[in-house]
Amino acid sequence: MPASANGLAARVAAMIERPPSRSPAPQTRPERPQRQDFRVTDSRRNLRALLTRSAAIALAAALVASCASNDRPKADLAASRVTTIGVNSYLWRAALETLSFMPLVQTDSNGGVIVTDWYANPNNPSERVKVTVSILDQDLRADALRVAASRQVAQAGAWVEAPVQAATVQKLEDIILTKARDLRRSAVAG
Repeated sequence: MPASANGLAARVAAMIERPPSRSPAPQTRPERPQRQDFRVTDSRRNLRALLTRSAAIALAAALVASCASNDRPKADLAASRVTTIGVNSYLWRAALETLSFMPLVQTDSNGGVIVTDWYANPNNPSERVKVTVSILDQDLRADALRVAASRQVAQAGAWVEAPVQAATVQKLEDIILTKARDLRRSAVAG
């Protein structure tokens, strides 16, 4: 082989082993994206953030829902505002139970009024009491109940008005409210 062929073969082999070097292209700055492109990128970021937040909320809701069990009572079964009458049914039943030992003159479940007749304690027949209970609201609340009492004492064969101690009326209200709360608790437990 002639020497020129050997040199040619060597150059071809070198070219195969390494690609031919290209002259570097003149370096230019990449063009800046237009302002509109930034908005598109920002809206994509906002969308991604919104989707991430939505997924987190959905996951949290699923976790909360999975924690619920069927053996717990539902809150609306014994809500404080359960009524098929005009007033709170727990307060109504508690008031009737509390005053069940006295004769009733009037009961109005739609208006929430219970009026008793005069009641004389067998241990003290010279004194008698009359009670009026008003249920003012459909909610089970302390201010939804008003109790008024009248007291008379026998003097010289006639009944005379006598003052009622404020503690007596307060005690009656407390008894009715406690019974109403107990009725609600038993409805939740049962």
